[in-house]
Amino acid sequence: MSVYESILARRTIRKFKQEKIKRQTLEKLVNAARVAPSAQNLQPLKYIIVDQAEKVKDIFENVRWAGFIAPEGTPKKGEEPTAFIAVLVDTSISTSGWEFDLGAAVQNLILTAWEEGIGACWMGAINKPKITEILSIPEHLKLIHVIALGYIGEQPVSEDEGGSVRYYKDEQGTLHVPKRKLRDVILS
Repeated sequence: MSVYESILARRTIRKFKQEKIKRQTLEKLVNAARVAPSAQNLQPLKYIIVDQAEKVKDIFENVRWAGFIAPEGTPKKGEEPTAFIAVLVDTSISTSGWEFDLGAAVQNLILTAWEEGIGACWMGAINKPKITEILSIPEHLKLIHVIALGYIGEQPVSEDEGGSVRYYKDEQGTLHVPKRKLRDVILS
């Protein structure tokens, strides 16, 4: 599959198989994030791999899933992520401009995950103070997001937006993700 085909196929995943991801694979995802473009090449982003079952459970209890379809978007028992990667900014390196780095780094990470058969959910609705405590994050590092990870346990579908961009589940439980049409985003 080409990079372009992966980009078109990739969807956010919120149901995961309960198969542990090898540490080496998680490090590969961080390596893909690490080499993303960085403003002034400062590279202020840092990562914490969370793959110990108890800590994964603690993080899971401090994130919110899929607001449009709550509570149906929250993974049920046996569908939870098997790992998280916390994304942080090192404020001793940079206090601004890292927002651009963040998008590129996380996109690299989730596309590499997709190539490995691993689903990802990029999460910003998180309890930052509690997760900072759980992970013993030092003061000079600021928690930005967490990425929930696990082998893909659902097959969401993308479709052309037809009046709303709100994602939804159909009667069979399949997640539908409306995307604006190409002709609607290219301005003349």
